[in-house]
Amino acid sequence: LPLSLSSPHVSIPFHMSLSPFFHTVEHGFPHQPSALGYSPSLQLLAIGTRSGAIKLYGAPGVEFMGLHDENAVVTRVHFLPFQLELVTLLDDNSLHMWTLRAHKGVSELLEIGRFTLTGPPGAPPSVTRVTSVLAHSSGELLLLGTEGGHVFVVEVPGFRELEERNISLDQVGALCVPEDYIGRRNLEHVETLQENPVDPNQVVIGYGRGLMVVWDLEKHQAVQHIPATQQLESTWWTEDGGHILSSHSDGSYCRWTVGGQSSKDEEEKSDIPYGHFPCKAISKIVQLPTEEGPPFLLFSGGMPRASYGDRHCISVIHGKTHVALDFTSRIIDYFVIRDGPLHTGDPGALVVLVEEELVVIDLQTEGWPVIQTPYLVPLHSSAITCSHHVSAIPLKLWERLLAAGQLQITHYSPKPWPITGGQNLGQDPPQRDLLLTGHEDGTVRFWDASGVCLYPMYKLSTAGVFHTDADPNDNMNQCSEGEWPPFRKVGCFDPYSDDPRLGVQKIHLCKYSGYLTVAGTAGQILVLELNDEAAEQTVEAKIVDLLQGQEGFRWKGHTRLDVREEPVLFPPGFQPFALVQCQPPAVVTALTLHSEWKMVAFGTSHGFGLYDYQQKNSVLVKCTLNPSDQLAMEGPLSRVKSIKKSLRQSFRRIRRSRVSLRKHHLQEANARLEAELAEMELAPVQRKIEARSSEDSFTGLVRTLYFADTFLSDSSHNSASLWAGTNGGSVFAYMIRMPSVEHRADEPITAHPAKEIQLMHRAPVVAIVVLDGHGSPLPEPLEVAHDLARSPDMQASHQLLVVSEEQFKIFTLPKVSAKMKLKLTALDGSRVRRVGVAWFGSSRTADAGESGLVVLTNQGDLNVVSLPSVKMQVQHPCIRREDVSGIASCVFTKHGQGFYLISPSEFERFSLSARNVVEPRSLVEVPANATAASKRRAAPDGASADNGYTLRLRQTDRQTDGHTHSITPRASPNDALMSPQSPRKFEDPFIPVTLPCHKGTKSVCVCVCVRAG
Repeated sequence: LPLSLSSPHVSIPFHMSLSPFFHTVEHGFPHQPSALGYSPSLQLLAIGTRSGAIKLYGAPGVEFMGLHDENAVVTRVHFLPFQLELVTLLDDNSLHMWTLRAHKGVSELLEIGRFTLTGPPGAPPSVTRVTSVLAHSSGELLLLGTEGGHVFVVEVPGFRELEERNISLDQVGALCVPEDYIGRRNLEHVETLQENPVDPNQVVIGYGRGLMVVWDLEKHQAVQHIPATQQLESTWWTEDGGHILSSHSDGSYCRWTVGGQSSKDEEEKSDIPYGHFPCKAISKIVQLPTEEGPPFLLFSGGMPRASYGDRHCISVIHGKTHVALDFTSRIIDYFVIRDGPLHTGDPGALVVLVEEELVVIDLQTEGWPVIQTPYLVPLHSSAITCSHHVSAIPLKLWERLLAAGQLQITHYSPKPWPITGGQNLGQDPPQRDLLLTGHEDGTVRFWDASGVCLYPMYKLSTAGVFHTDADPNDNMNQCSEGEWPPFRKVGCFDPYSDDPRLGVQKIHLCKYSGYLTVAGTAGQILVLELNDEAAEQTVEAKIVDLLQGQEGFRWKGHTRLDVREEPVLFPPGFQPFALVQCQPPAVVTALTLHSEWKMVAFGTSHGFGLYDYQQKNSVLVKCTLNPSDQLAMEGPLSRVKSIKKSLRQSFRRIRRSRVSLRKHHLQEANARLEAELAEMELAPVQRKIEARSSEDSFTGLVRTLYFADTFLSDSSHNSASLWAGTNGGSVFAYMIRMPSVEHRADEPITAHPAKEIQLMHRAPVVAIVVLDGHGSPLPEPLEVAHDLARSPDMQASHQLLVVSEEQFKIFTLPKVSAKMKLKLTALDGSRVRRVGVAWFGSSRTADAGESGLVVLTNQGDLNVVSLPSVKMQVQHPCIRREDVSGIASCVFTKHGQGFYLISPSEFERFSLSARNVVEPRSLVEVPANATAASKRRAAPDGASADNGYTLRLRQTDRQTDGHTHSITPRASPNDALMSPQSPRKFEDPFIPVTLPCHKGTKSVCVCVCVRAG
């Protein structure tokens, strides 16, 4: 690209400012979670999903993600105590070992082994089907309970089965089960495994039919059996080791004494917390002591089946306080975080994973309030309908948003986030970025998108302006006095909208002036201003008829929202002061704001308009509706679909093509060779474009609107202008005559048609950009006034860039003559879906960089196009072409990054810039009270521990057959003696393998067997 000395930045070649495309981080809540794990020593949270993903979270900014090769559901996640390893169980019955390994000072989540239980020849699969997992406190054993009733003991992390220590069903039956019990029913599968917190050699094995067996691992024999009569759901061994709690399928739980009375003498004493009516099963029960006062008892389920069988509850009982926490989605699992350096103190927080969110309850503050989550926030608490990203927010606006947001979270606990594992090594964000999401319930949520965590800052609701069915005094968190069970609604996931017309479709925020405009499903456009104080005011609607009185059209869609006539009290934050209502009330498809001129432009499927929100007057209305387009009159919420119209158009196309084929058959045959030669001369990206009919539906739909201060009448006088692009390939330009600053509040603004362009192939216009004399995009409104951008070059001629779905075309201004173009449509049928202007800064020079277009196609490919030469620079696959919703949700930043929805609750972040990359950089170390063996296994980057010798294997050699090979020898007195010489250093990529040795050794003998080298 040419060097532009007069541009605000130094122009450089694109290869210096582009980096290889890669996904950096996922924001939001994991889609379809299926398993939960927690390490008290590492203070890390792990979540497994139904798609085979495993995600780890610690302190804010500490995040790791892994993906199993198998597309299977993660059913269990267990951390090995005091170690950096964790084990996952998939629904295909495979076990996987993961580790957090340090590499160049940053931890990485790696899979280091996999294992599947194998039974004897001819045995049914149920013999080895794992139903329960216990990670022993020694950190060296896994106990695996199976569907066949057996318990297998496996050594970790090498996954070596210890057959001599296995506990078979025959051994249990022969040693401890009374004859009358065996004669009555079989033991069934192993439902639960629990370790004695006082004696690690004892575990309780709970079978599905109700029998519980206390087994001594060292003596390999049963110590006690507990024959419960109800089907078993879970067990819990109290901290003093004296009692076992069991929960059952009939909604009851029992307390059993361990090591005291014999099982024959002890009677089964069950407690049904919610009455004697049939209740649902208590799926999990936990009891934790406190230093002063009664213990905490927590259990999930147990609700009366007939009355509250559809509730998802966890009951918390502490002394006389009894609360049934009512969640809005199904409970996956939960655990309790305890105080103290060894995490053995009083219960501090209850962490609950439900299908749609993560909820943390403060158990030490009166009322047990919710602790606000710094990550894993449910973005889809109401369905996301649109997104808008704003970069480099000024500090003053940022602080005002934070202050308004703080007033909205007074009901949250003041306690800090309790999950604090790992160290966040990422640098502080260079700038403050906002991501705004519009939702189906009429809310706009402001997120801090500066770093790894997508943190909620502020929530705006537009429903208060209109009459809806929602009761503003309805508080879901309150339960009536004396209600039983004592329900309390928790969580913020609420996907149900009171009125679908409230859905937000377009957002535009001016970061310099603090003005915000929000457009909705029913043709409503709100203009809001940031106010630090609460205000009571009336919002009057300005009706704009986009049909301009045309006859013969009847709107079949939804009606417009009714505006409140009485004054409304708006809290501090963004407060509406102007409202435009389009008629017909169709979905707003385009929106832009110019805060310097104080104007808003909006468009629907019927036309577009220009509104002066200072004088609250309508400046311009233009109807773009095609007279033959009846589908545009039905609306998105109408169930009436014009099938006849669609079929009639299809038959017309077929008839037209047949007639054309008969008339011009000879001409086409004669010109076929010439056409083929012309196509051969074109590059693959320069294929011919198929023309579209003017009778296609929604040709008048406005796709883009753009304000520009440029040359329309002649090359010597610039003026304000509005540009509109439609679905039918039309571009309309209007010259705006602005009064002087002194008379801005009195004299009206006028708009006059200046230019009109009709693209030859009628491809929908996706974006419009005006380039100044240097070929740079015009700066944003007020950007020059705040000294954040250099004034555009108004000496040389400007250029107009029109981006359609199929090509990029440059026109000269003011003559509007075609100058150059780039056709995108190729053999695979690519179409432009999303376009953004980005600044790609150099990774070498601070002020060097280049502006370019970032383009996303319907194939899911990302393209970067240079400006003003409109040449393709790079192309990367980004989104699966089948993921239509992900492509439609993509939003670009001003600095070469982007977001798109990979699920209804998750944003995937990606980067094309060499300078602006946001990705997690974290380090997790072995706890100080870890065992020596775990410290040796966690030695990072070839560093040995306890005089160990470290080998390093190439990573390319350990993935040859799709499996990860690991070498983890165990220390014993008979180990080979090793040389105390320092290990040889190799270059990456290698993996460390630590071999323990002893002092005074003189020789070493190591045998390493790795496939392909």
